Amino acid sequence: MKKKPIYVEIEIDSDIDDVWNASQRPDLHSQWDVRFSSITYLPKKDDEPQMFTYKRSVTPLLTIEGWGKSTGTFNKADGTRSSSLHFGTNQWFSPIKEGKGYWKYEPQQQGTKFLTQYDYDANFGSLGKVFDAFIFRPIIGWGTALSFDVLKRWLEKGEAPRSQYSRFFTTYGLTLLFAFIWMYHGLIPKIIGKHPEEMRMLANAIPFKNPLALLIGIGIAEMLFGVLWLFYKKKKHLFAMQLAVFPLLTIAALVAAPEAAIHPFNPVTFNLPLFVLSLIGYLSCNDIPTAKSCKRKR
Repeated sequence: MKKKPIYVEIEIDSDIDDVWNASQRPDLHSQWDVRFSSITYLPKKDDEPQMFTYKRSVTPLLTIEGWGKSTGTFNKADGTRSSSLHFGTNQWFSPIKEGKGYWKYEPQQQGTKFLTQYDYDANFGSLGKVFDAFIFRPIIGWGTALSFDVLKRWLEKGEAPRSQYSRFFTTYGLTLLFAFIWMYHGLIPKIIGKHPEEMRMLANAIPFKNPLALLIGIGIAEMLFGVLWLFYKKKKHLFAMQLAVFPLLTIAALVAAPEAAIHPFNPVTFNLPLFVLSLIGYLSCNDIPTAKSCKRKR
């Protein structure tokens, strides 16, 4: 199975020295690069390559640790700089065994073109190569591109990487949550379960000759709205729609079945948290970083 090196390129409206420092200083690098939780330079002599260790906390119980070596830097007369890397890990459960790559910094008329290319050998033999080709390599390539955009926004706009990642993961965490909620409530109680309470509340709220058909139709609509959460790019529109929809659904449910207000997990206690989460998503989804701002091919 032929593998392609990971390539990511971005133009940053910032001086080449600022881009160099942000990517070469370990305390700064680990702030914006989602691939690393920490990077630590090891002591060295003047004529030795710079060795370092890195960590990536995957979960509270799982941390990938590895080693790296800066094998050399090169400065051209036109101001272009590059830095070569050799990296790897001795942990058996790491998807990456060992690899090499480089950073490159090209001064532009305005700003700096910052790019990287790297490749590595996958762990776990043939099975690991399949996992790498279809799952891990696309993820780490996407993570590299996302990190480059975070760096760009940090240097150009001054927003700290921690703040950017907070808004990014809040937005997409809520995206997955709402996709699940709408698809689940459309499929399970309405289409599969045809829950009698759903039927009763719907019959009280909307006079219709065939309430079962209406219930299934609403279930399909809810499932489609859940799918829309996964593919519609302008998440702010969906959050805004829910800010209007959840109060209306609450009122409609209480009008159809006033006694539901005293039930456990009733429409008020269910829809109010969803309204608050929609408000949080609406406020956090502005101008979030994206991997799409990078070139992924030469």
